[in-house]
Amino acid sequence: MNVLSIENLTVEFRTAEGPVRAVKDVSFAVPQRKTVALVGESGSGKTVISQTIMGLLPTNAAVTGGRVLLCDPRDGSAPIDIAALDRKGPQMRHLRGNRVAIIFQEPMTSLSPLHTIGDQIGEAAQLHRNVGAAEARELTVEMLRLVQFPDPASAVDAYPFELSGGLRQRAMIAMAMICKPALLIADEPTTALDVTIQAEILKLIKDVQSELEMSVLMITHDFGVVANMADDVVVIYHGEIMEQGTAPQLFGNPQHPYLKALLNAVPGFHMDKDERLQPIRPIILPAEALTGNRVDCTVKPGQPLVKVTGARKEFSLRKGGLFSSHSRSILALDDINLTIRRGECLGLVGESGSGKTTVARAILRAIELDSGTVAYDRGEGLQDICSLDKPALMDFRRRVQLIFQDPFSSLNPRMTVNDILTEPLQIHRIGTPEEQAERARTLMRLVGLDPRFLRRYPHSFSGGQRQRIGIARALALNPEFLLCDEPTSALDVSVQAQILNLLQDLKRDLNLTYLFVSHNLAVVDYIADRIAVMCRGRVVEVGETRQVVANPLHPYTKALLSAVPEPDLNAPLDFEALNRSRASDPTAWPEPYRLCPQDRPLLVEMEPDHFVCAPALHGKQYAPSAA
Repeated sequence: MNVLSIENLTVEFRTAEGPVRAVKDVSFAVPQRKTVALVGESGSGKTVISQTIMGLLPTNAAVTGGRVLLCDPRDGSAPIDIAALDRKGPQMRHLRGNRVAIIFQEPMTSLSPLHTIGDQIGEAAQLHRNVGAAEARELTVEMLRLVQFPDPASAVDAYPFELSGGLRQRAMIAMAMICKPALLIADEPTTALDVTIQAEILKLIKDVQSELEMSVLMITHDFGVVANMADDVVVIYHGEIMEQGTAPQLFGNPQHPYLKALLNAVPGFHMDKDERLQPIRPIILPAEALTGNRVDCTVKPGQPLVKVTGARKEFSLRKGGLFSSHSRSILALDDINLTIRRGECLGLVGESGSGKTTVARAILRAIELDSGTVAYDRGEGLQDICSLDKPALMDFRRRVQLIFQDPFSSLNPRMTVNDILTEPLQIHRIGTPEEQAERARTLMRLVGLDPRFLRRYPHSFSGGQRQRIGIARALALNPEFLLCDEPTSALDVSVQAQILNLLQDLKRDLNLTYLFVSHNLAVVDYIADRIAVMCRGRVVEVGETRQVVANPLHPYTKALLSAVPEPDLNAPLDFEALNRSRASDPTAWPEPYRLCPQDRPLLVEMEPDHFVCAPALHGKQYAPSAA
């Protein structure tokens, strides 16, 4: 029996240019206790379909055709046509959160910062299960225990900003599950999570689905997630269904050219080094974008451009509120030593909270280190960036640029795209207004966007388009070193392939240098020349990319690689093994890798140019600066 049946659904948006049809005659079903994956690029209509099911369409949108039938086989209720209900009416409010629930893509913006986790989860129980505050709190604690929250009794009083991304996503799942809905919509539930947390969340959704006997509509662009979660797959493009069927059918014998193109755009392990991803719409680099206003870099390829030595950074956290005198500290970086050579891409991987972004911010001089140095060669030899005077620092800022992880919060909502792209040129006084305007148009073409969009504001773009605008802004000054902080985490596979190929081409043609921070090891395997693996503020393994991926030596690196979901039905994740491992606990690592808090994380050269943190071997073999 089907929990959800969508029949010939059509949704239109009223705009100043006229009606825009976002969903066109779409039909598919979600059977009881099954998981259906809705796959497609940004802007294909996936989220519009989920908003229609939840009755959350914006005011300028209307269902102009078709039906959305929802029923709960567990109580034998008759199907209800959601599309025909008043979105703000009592019947829709009763269904929303009770019979059908949703997990949003970004938990930080979906949770209220002013209320505790317990209050937000318990509110759903009070609204739909007619319980009092005390009973709602008990149900919340039980639900947090179900989603494997550490110390649920205390967590109910925590605020969202006190939780990691993985715990916030667990809180969203608990909120969606507390009323035991018949249908759960998971809208990109693991996009911003690292691979180990992603595996935990996927296992959690499977376990809760089995226990509550519910159906799941999984909206995603990650074919690794689809291969591990979905029973059936629906492929959508520009609001129309291109292909649908069971997961074995679509992975084993894809028929539509669009699905074949999506699968070809997915980076995988063991690709040939010269093999390129095949984006659906390749970006052709305009020649003029590669030459103008270049900063001359006199550092020879292969020579150190950036050197981090003995970097240590500790952050103080205040417990008990703003006016409390009690505080504790977190060691974000512990004696980090890294060398980045000109013309290479160093991939920096690890779980959330491992210190990856802190390293990038330290290199950018966005934070001050407690001890250690960051040296950069601007053509006069390696210099400590903390010793640079104001003119030298401005020159450094022009040479080094950052691509942020979250494109929405890093773009000013009050500035047009044209203002965003020309602002760096104005700050560094490069070109006339006419040249700056032409540079903005070139940058838009460079990242595959229409220059006619320059007058728009960030809110009118999809997540993938905003990320491309962020990359265009980072390239505006033609830098020689790019810090890429999760630049493809918010992108679907086709746009991700565009951006990765673009970064590869820019690196090749301009001899750019990258520090590529990511939790997607398949992406790092594709783009990086070397990999540095971080855990708990320490570098635990460094080596050539293919050497580390093919022969990981450290147990933490092995755990990261085993947690990557591959788009292959014959290589499923071992959820039970991942759940049993304590890979992120250094004190649980086997000898000689066990690392206690008092140990210095020195690197041992286990193989040529392959360094591993192994305290028990420090006296035998040590190369302090080769990493």
